[in-house]
Amino acid sequence: QVQLVESGGGFVQAGGSLRLSCAVSGRTFSRYIMGWFRQAPGKEREFVAAIRWGGSSTYYADSVQDRFTISKDNAKNTVCLQMNNLKPEDTAVYYCAATSNGLYYNRPTLYGYWGQGTQVTVSS
Repeated sequence: QVQLVESGGGFVQAGGSLRLSCAVSGRTFSRYIMGWFRQAPGKEREFVAAIRWGGSSTYYADSVQDRFTISKDNAKNTVCLQMNNLKPEDTAVYYCAATSNGLYYNRPTLYGYWGQGTQVTVSS
C-alpha cells in the first residue's frame, strides 16, 4: 500500500507561482513512477508530469513544459511540483499518483494510488 497526501494548492493570479507537495508513505519501490495529474470541471483527468522514484528521469505534458518542474526527495519521501508562469487554463484539481507500471507514465488508468487532490485556481 502507498498513501499520498497533497498540499500547497491555492489561488494565484496569472503569471504567479505555486509549489505543490505530495507526502508519500507506505511501501515504495525504485521501479515506481510518481505522477501529477489534473482535472478541470467537465474535463477528463490529464497528465501533467512524472518522475521515476528510483532515478531522475522526468516527463512533462507539452502544455506545462518549461513552466512546471517535478522533483523528489527520497529521504523525505516527498514529490513536488513547482509551477511557474501559471495561466488560467492551469486551473484544476491537482492529484499526486503512483504506479508500478514503468512504461505508460501518462495514462491515469494505470496509476493504482491517488491522493485526495488539491485545488489550484489561476485568475486572469
